[in-house]
Formats: sequence, C-alpha cells, structure tokens
Amino acid sequence: MIRVDLTENGAPVEVEIADRVAVALRSSGLVTATPALSHGWWSIGPAGKVGVAQVAGVELWITPKVDIRRLLFLVGFATDHRIWRDEDLGLTEDSDLLSAIAAAFARQADKATQQGLLQGYRLEEDALPVLRGRLRSAEQLTRRYGLAVPVEVQFDEYGVDIPENQLLRGAAEVLLRVPGVKSMARKRLLRLVRSMADVTPARRGRVRSTWQPSRLNARYHLALRLAELILRGGSVEQQTGASMVNGFMLDMAKVFEDFLTVALGDALTAYDGHCNAQDRWHLDEADEITMRPDLVWYRRSGEVGAVVDAKYKAEKPSGFPYADLYQMLAYCTALGLPRGHLVYAKGNEPAATFVVRNAGVEIVQHSLDLSQSPQLLLSQVARIAQLIREPVCQGGETA
Repeated sequence: MIRVDLTENGAPVEVEIADRVAVALRSSGLVTATPALSHGWWSIGPAGKVGVAQVAGVELWITPKVDIRRLLFLVGFATDHRIWRDEDLGLTEDSDLLSAIAAAFARQADKATQQGLLQGYRLEEDALPVLRGRLRSAEQLTRRYGLAVPVEVQFDEYGVDIPENQLLRGAAEVLLRVPGVKSMARKRLLRLVRSMADVTPARRGRVRSTWQPSRLNARYHLALRLAELILRGGSVEQQTGASMVNGFMLDMAKVFEDFLTVALGDALTAYDGHCNAQDRWHLDEADEITMRPDLVWYRRSGEVGAVVDAKYKAEKPSGFPYADLYQMLAYCTALGLPRGHLVYAKGNEPAATFVVRNAGVEIVQHSLDLSQSPQLLLSQVARIAQLIREPVCQGGETA
C-alpha cells in the first residue's frame, strides 16, 4: 500500500505509480494527477478535499489548513448549531481529521447507548398468512388477484431496528472500513456493532432524514448528527472503473458554504425578513438560464434585500480569472440589486469593493478568518450581516 500525504491547497508530490492507478486517482475527484517529467512518475496534488481515503492501492491523507476543532465546528454548526460545541466532542487529543471524527463518534455513540438501545415503532409492510394491522387492499388486488392468502398488510413493529439505531450502526461500519482509525475508537465501534446485531445498518449515499429530534431520542442527538455526517456528507465510497474508493473526505468549499449559509442567514434574519439558500432565479426573460445564489435575503415586505455567495477559494479558470465577480454581477442584474456580496475564507482572496463600470453595481468582497474561536468567528459573521444591512456610508468597509 502506497501512502501519499498532502496538505490542503499545498504543493503536489511526485509518486511512482502505474498509469492505471493514476487514472483511478484522477477519476475519484479527490486529488489531481498529472504526469511528471520522469517516466512512471505522477504528480499528485490536493483538489479541495480533506481526510483519508483508499484508491486503487493508494492511501490518501490530506490535512486541512484549518485547525481540526475549528473545522468540526464549521461542520457541526451547519448541521445543528443548537447542540454542537467543542467540549461536546472532546477533541483535545486528536491530531487528524479521521481520528477526530472516529473518536468523537465512537465516544458519543457509546454515551448515547449506555442506558441501552433506543426502541420505538417502525412501519412494516409484508405478506402474511393472517391479517395483522391494516390491509393493503390495492396491493392485495394487484399482486394477489383477490386471493384470500397471503394477505398484504401494513403494521407497526416495536423494537430496536429503528432509524436512529440504523444510522449509528451504518456510520460505525463505515468507519471500521476506513484505514487509520485508532485502536480505542475501533474497540468502541466494534462493541457498538455487536450490540446492534438486530439492527439493519443505514447505507452511505442513501441517507434520508428518517428521524426527528424529540425528547425521547435526546441522548442520541449529537451521535446522530455525526453519523449523518459520516454517511452522507463526509464519506466516500464509489466505483471508479475497476477500483473501489473507500474513505472519509470533506469538501472544504461545501463545508464553508453550508456554515456561512446557516450562520449569515441567522444573523440577517435577526434584523428583518427571512433568507433562502440556493433560491431559484433566472438570468433571461425566457427563464431558460437558471441561477442559484447561495443565499438571498428577503425583507419583511417581500423585497429582495441582498444576495450573497460563499467562496471558500477564488475560482480562476484559465482565461477567465474573475469568474466570481462575473457571476455576482449576473446575480445582481437578475435580482435588480445595486450591490452583491462575496464571502471568502481569509487568505484566499482579500476584502475589497469593486464598482462595475456603466452598470451601477458594487461587488463587495468580505474575508472571514476561520482560524478564530467560534465566538469570534460568529462575531465576524454578525459584522458582515451588519454591513449587508447598512451599506450606506461604510466607505467600502468589509469584515
């Protein structure tokens, strides 16, 4: 097994690998892979993802620039900012993303199930020799052609095989297949899986919001949020040609976008009106060109107050270096706004204000320092919300 260590936005490394392996790496979308000068060597670089994964016999370890505690705060705040705190996760001894996630989930799942597995009702549909619950008459007629038995029925079954436990077991099995999970976390995960022998594990890529927070499942809440992250947002398992990709990866641009959408949306709503994420608009009169800004703020009157786009890193495709500015100009034009707002992670693009010639539109770039503590980070977001709400006489000032 070849191990490749990378840093987010860092320099690529040259590795001697077979061409088919390089193609599998490139196809995975987790890293970039380009031929190096020496025959048989490839230059492998980061592609905006962080975490651990196995691809075609290669272990990828990509370290985020952001501190692990801060990164998980960003992820957790967007998931459910009412319950997510650094002290809840106990991250002080974990040095890498995978260890932090695995240890935090194992700890929280262990804590959640100490009093025994949660039990509840689940809806079952089956064909039985006797009537149980409610008869599914339409299915009985179409599948059984009016025969008396078996009977197509629907009933409530009480037990441990409920969505909450299914999520926990599914996430545990995912982490047990990922390389690099430390022994203490692995023991807890194995114990969890053994205790859930009668539970059907949720599968990654097919996770839905099948549970609702309530007083009855309160002890499961944090473990379930982590399980959803592992199964849906953070896990990678796909077929790339003949190679299986298996691991835990986070897309930093998506993490930043989700955090900003929730945090800035809350801050703007506190002033007035409401916010919509990924709102559907059209650029042209024929409604053929669809646009989805990350965040649109509507005043209480229903008038559009502002449009915001989260940009973790500036997009500068070859021959089109100011793509973000052009995109925001299009948003402002379609929404009829004199000002648009781009929010970057600090270090990727400076705070600035651009006045578009002959258009009467200003594009304001804000910079958000992700290295700050949660309290200071949210204060920065609140400052951006204030500037969006009160742009007059600010002299182009940005957070």
